[in-house]
Amino acid sequence: MMAKGISTAELDKLTDSELAEKVKEYKEELFNLRFSAVTHRLEDAGRLKEVRRDIARVYTIARERELGIRTAPVARSAKK
Repeated sequence: MMAKGISTAELDKLTDSELAEKVKEYKEELFNLRFSAVTHRLEDAGRLKEVRRDIARVYTIARERELGIRTAPVARSAKK
C-alpha cells in the first residue's frame, strides 16, 4: 500500500510525467476504495478523503506549473 498523504513539497520535486503517473496510481486506488465501500469491505473510510485530496494536490501543482506560478524540476538522468 502507498504511503498515506504525500506532501506538497514531495510532489513539487517530481517531474510532470511523474506527477501524471501519481495521478494514475491515486485514481486506481480511489477506484479500489470505492469498490470496497460498495461491497462493504472498506476498513479505512478516511482513506477515501485522503486519496481525493492527494489527487487534487497533484492537479493543483500541475496547473500552477502551467500558469508559471510553480516551476517543474529539471529532469533527472537515470541512475544505475
